[in-house]
Amino acid sequence: MKRVGYIGLGLMGKPMARNILKAGFPLTVHNRSKAAVEELVAMGAKSASTPAEVAAQVDVIFTNLPDSPDVEKVSLGDNGIIAGGHEGLIYVDNSTIKPATARHIAARLAERGIRFLDAPVSGGKIGAEQGTLTIMVGGSADVLEEVRPILEAIGKTITHVGDTGAGQIAKAANQIMVAAQMVAMGELLIFAQKAGADPRKVVEAIQGGAAQCWTLDVKPQRLFAGNRTAQFKAYMQSKDMGIIMETAQEYGIPLPSASLHTQLFKAMVQAGMGELDNSAVIGIIEMLAGEQLKV
Repeated sequence: MKRVGYIGLGLMGKPMARNILKAGFPLTVHNRSKAAVEELVAMGAKSASTPAEVAAQVDVIFTNLPDSPDVEKVSLGDNGIIAGGHEGLIYVDNSTIKPATARHIAARLAERGIRFLDAPVSGGKIGAEQGTLTIMVGGSADVLEEVRPILEAIGKTITHVGDTGAGQIAKAANQIMVAAQMVAMGELLIFAQKAGADPRKVVEAIQGGAAQCWTLDVKPQRLFAGNRTAQFKAYMQSKDMGIIMETAQEYGIPLPSASLHTQLFKAMVQAGMGELDNSAVIGIIEMLAGEQLKV
């Protein structure tokens, strides 16, 4: 079996790495916080002190990092993947970053014979834990087939979207829809309650019709229970919206509603709610409406 490396063992990365290990792949891990490394080492993984050290020991290396600069540093910086990588190494980035950054990294790594796939994921913490993530892949279809058995340990739906950067474009599109659903759900719950209807009954009434979506099926019950803890953190949603708006500006694409949603998630972060779930954007709607959702 291919030797696998995983760098970035956060909310998503740690359970994804764990599922790769459970599938039987020899795994080497690296992370700034040592607790996650120690947990996986106790399950049979090996640890490495730098990204370069991981790259030197494996056939396929994954990263799952917060933002574009982080991925660029780990891949191209001192003691990065490029420093330890060998010809034929496959690098799969599960982070959500700018498409332009993915293309830049791929070009630099290709000079060293390192093959690159941008493969951001969707499905949140639950999907990461259960190995049911949706994976959007940009890069060579042949390279994707070579690593598909590893991806199948972490995801249920694996789609080759197109050339390098296309996976990140698909993830940005996904986040446009996610933001719209989270904001719309917050609005409809506060609208229903303040206008005099039971929002629980309103959700029951509309979720079988044209308004049906994953967000309406999953999130209201958590909010009604007063649970706004993160399955996908709001500050990460805000970061993703920034990527969307920067990319839209680069290509001259008007995104009027996404622009507003970007401001709402930015307001969440500024209000100290960045560590909450992205569905907790309802908190901004509550502030604007002067109405708290009853739990």
